[in-house]
Parts: sequence; structure tokens; C-alpha cells
Amino acid sequence: MGGKSLFQWLLLMLICSCLVSLSSCTRPARLLSSSMGSLNVKAVNLGGWLVTEGWILPSLFDGIVNKDMLDGTQIQLKSVTQQMYLSAETGGGTIIVANRTSASGWETFKLWRINESTFNFRVFNLQFVGLSSDENQVVATAASPGETETFQIVRNLTASRVRIRAPNGSFLQAKTAVSVTADYTEESTSWGNDDPSVFEMTMVGQLQGEFQITNGYGTEAATTILTNHWSTYIVEDDFRFIANNGLNAVRIPVGWWIASDPNPPKPFVGGSLQALDNAFTWAEKYNLGVIVDLHAAPGSQNGYEHSASRDGSQEWGTTDENIAQTVNVIDFLASRYAKRSGLLAIELINEPLAPKATLDSLKKYYQEGYNVVRKYTSNAYVIMSNRLSASSTELLQFASGFQKSVLDVHYYNLFTSEFTTMTVQQNIDYVNNNRSADISTVSIANGPLVFVGEWTAEWDVNGATQQDYQRFAQAQLNVYGRATFGWAYWTLKNVYDHWSLEWMIQNGYISLK
Repeated sequence: MGGKSLFQWLLLMLICSCLVSLSSCTRPARLLSSSMGSLNVKAVNLGGWLVTEGWILPSLFDGIVNKDMLDGTQIQLKSVTQQMYLSAETGGGTIIVANRTSASGWETFKLWRINESTFNFRVFNLQFVGLSSDENQVVATAASPGETETFQIVRNLTASRVRIRAPNGSFLQAKTAVSVTADYTEESTSWGNDDPSVFEMTMVGQLQGEFQITNGYGTEAATTILTNHWSTYIVEDDFRFIANNGLNAVRIPVGWWIASDPNPPKPFVGGSLQALDNAFTWAEKYNLGVIVDLHAAPGSQNGYEHSASRDGSQEWGTTDENIAQTVNVIDFLASRYAKRSGLLAIELINEPLAPKATLDSLKKYYQEGYNVVRKYTSNAYVIMSNRLSASSTELLQFASGFQKSVLDVHYYNLFTSEFTTMTVQQNIDYVNNNRSADISTVSIANGPLVFVGEWTAEWDVNGATQQDYQRFAQAQLNVYGRATFGWAYWTLKNVYDHWSLEWMIQNGYISLK
């Protein structure tokens, strides 16, 4: 072989070697050593970072005036003169009355916050409280709120009593059990039981999500607060910590508004996209895989605060337009990060809730979302979350039809009554037996890989010792380690210690090395 030919041959071999190397780097090297079809992802969720969940870091809400009256706060109002609760008759669509001795759904009003003291009131059947055409009778008939559905809540700060100023300038009063009107004109009050414009207000439910924090602060203040949060809560050192403690990936929840950054629809504010870009840079530096998780879909897929619901309503997937909007978010994320070596997977949606998120609408979305991801990459895994309150096997056959598909299941020994009385050993036995069987059920030949995308070492056991927590955590690590894609702890940081993997590692409760 001549010198020139030998040089050309060596050059060709070098190019081929580089191409193979580049192909192998489409996911972090520490994830390449899989066996028996398993990927062995050991991840942690970066919860409470780019999608707000107030319970993870309550101090984020401290600067909001009347922070106990945010969007979605549920209130019940009892007339002090009638000693009866206000109620939307038949759940809404007609008059407001004051004739209920106890409060339930029809007697509960959800707040839509305009400012710190001005609100709309949404009733059980989703209409809004307002004034009738004669601006006197209080009704709940409007499908959407306007000026006649806007009320001011005047609080007696020394007690739970309030007065409600109607848009006509007068206060609401319970004249009789069946007559609630907006025609009480006396400005002063002693807040006594003889004033028909005074009501006892009881709060029975609150939300602290992205909608609440942004609308509660307003655009300018929320931008300042969240920009600081995004740049300080999760930083490069956290990725170093993750990589140095036996983990190989992060699952990062994001909201649908990130696709409109830097100018998302109000009340959401821009800036989270830069934080996600930073996360990819840090992940790649420390050889970590990134799972981008659409945690909050437009319209809310489950009504929870972590899906950015305004008032607990669940409206995702009800129209083709809504599904198309969500697909566009996935298109944005896939196109932006497909070429990043750190991209491990895109999760199309987190925890859609049955029955409102129907199986048909979810399959339609998963098909379209998968196709969009594959427009940009054949290497990234596509994760499909099981529906909450539905069969764990309902997506198995469907998901089996896609290459590199993953089924996401979430396991908590919490949130249902069966766990409230379990002992330490019973919890551990439940993991070893029931959770092990659950994973076996969804692990089928030629089916999707299985991902325990959320779990935690917290439980409903009082007085548990550090050794108890260690045993409980290790049992879950052993069982969830058999999931063919892997697992992700919820979450890296949390004011509640056992929910924080960082705290659990630093204090010797969990070791992954």
C-alpha cells in the first residue's frame, strides 16, 4: 500500500471512529453500561425549581399580601345573622341563597384573584357569582367573569369575619334564607352578629403553584422573585453533588409556558428557559442525563398545584386545540435540546388524572407527541406517564408500538388510607411484595421500559428511627432498581427533610455509592 493510500485509509478509520464515538455520546457514558435490556437510570427530580410547588419551599410566597387568599383558595361563607351558609343553588346557574346548616360542594366558592383584595367567585358548576340585571340579586350564572362578577373582600383582621363589596358599591347581605342581595349601604360596622353584611369566612383548601405565585405577586415582583429563585435554588454545585453521590441523571419538571419564554401568557413570567439551558450545560459537564418532564400542561392535566391549575379545575385534553397546543410545547423542547448530548428523555406529560383525562385523548396526544420528538431525534427516550386513578396496564400494548418508549409509574407509601396505620415493617413488606409485583405487572416482553419516575423515603410512620428510614429507603432502592429504565427520587431539595435526597445523603440515611 502506497504512502498516500495508507494515509487515506488511516484518515478514513479515524473518521469512522469519531462517528462511532459521537453516536455513543448521544447519552451520558455512565448510562451506557446497561444489561438485560435495562438502562439503570438513577435520577433525582429537581422539583420546586422551574415549576413552583409551595410546599417544597413555602418562603417563596412570604412577600405576597393576603397570601392565604390566592387563586384557587376555597372559602365558605356563613351569615352571622342567619347562621346559615351561602350556597349556589343546584351548584350554580341560578341564585345564591343562605339556607344551609352545613357546608359542602355547593357552599364552597373558589377565588380568582384580581389583586390582594378583589376577586371573582367560582361555584361548583363552574359559573361565577355576579349580580342580576337589576344589580341587586346575587346569582351564579356567568360562564366567564366580568365587571359584574368582581367583588372586594373586606377583612376583619382580628377574626375570620368579612364583608363583601359588590361591583355596584354596596355590600352583600343575607336578608333572608333565600334572599342574598347587594344593597347594604352602611359603610361602618361593629362586625357583630346583628349585621347582615357580615359573614364568617372559613378556608377549606388552598393552592400554591406557579399560577398562584405569579398572579399573587404580579408580573414585576414575580419576575424578580422567580429569577432569583431559578438562579440560586439549583446551581452548578448541585449537579456536582448529584454526580459525586452515585446518581447519573436528573428529571427536570417544566411548565408549558416555557415554550413562550421570554414573554409567556400572563400571569406566568419569563426566565425559566435560561435556567433549563444552564441545567443542560451543567449536566453535560458532570456526565448526567437530562429528562425533561412536562409537569404542567396547558389547562392542567390533574387539577393539582404542580400542574399550575388556577383553581383546581382540570381542562387538559378536552379539545383538539388543547392537545395541539401541548404538542407544540413538546416540539419546542425537542427541537431545542435534541442535539444536546445530555438529553436522555422527554416526558410528554406528568400524572394525567383519570377520568377527566380520558384514555383516548391521552393516546392521541402520546402518538402526536412521540412523532414530534422523533422529528428531531431517534436517540432520546420518550416517556409516557400512566394515568392516576386508572389501571397500571392500560398503556402497555399502546406503548409497545414505539421504539425507545418508557412507561412512568409513581410509587408513594402515602396519600391513601391504607398506609396511615402501617408499621415500619409493614411498609417495608409492602415495598418488597406489592411494589415488586406492581413492577413485574408492567414489565412485559417487548414492551416499554419501566421508570419509577417518583418515589420518596417519607411515610406515615410516627417516631421512626434513622435505621427505620434506612431500611425503608433501601427496600425501595432494591425493588425500584429492577425497573428496566430506572428510577428518580422526589426530590433533591425540600424543607421536609426526608423528601430531600440531598439531606438524606448528607445525613447518612441513603447511600448510592
